[in-house]
Amino acid sequence: MSKSKDLSVVGWRELVHLPELGLHGVPAKIDTGARTSSLHGEVIEEFERDGEKFVRFAVDFGAQHVRQVCEAVHVDIRGITSSNGETQYRYVIKTPLRIGDLEFRAEISLANRADMRFPMLVGRSSLRRRFVVDSGYSWLQTPEMKTKKGHKP
Repeated sequence: MSKSKDLSVVGWRELVHLPELGLHGVPAKIDTGARTSSLHGEVIEEFERDGEKFVRFAVDFGAQHVRQVCEAVHVDIRGITSSNGETQYRYVIKTPLRIGDLEFRAEISLANRADMRFPMLVGRSSLRRRFVVDSGYSWLQTPEMKTKKGHKP
């Protein structure tokens, strides 16, 4: 078992990267209360390629007026209970996620997060045995944000 001193420290918000999806510098809320990570994505279609199930989805960055269309292996459709207690059935993809210098494969549900402040939420399954969270700070794994905005909440 890893000791916390061996783990990287993240703040309550970080910029994360999903390199296989072409998404870089995605603002993410670090949320130990959520089991599964979630990404704002509108599912466009489900399809097969070489016998594997894929999903094509769009990620909208409203402030920049940008829509990125992504494709990923579709792992599952699961009932995910949101913070308001409602269960929604969502597509779950598995793709590399990079936080700071650490890159690993993560399961991420696709959800409508248009009303949320952050387009991505990083849940405890992705954090487990990799990171500890210092909720009093922001951008601990995002040096460019520390210098730009400071790293206090």
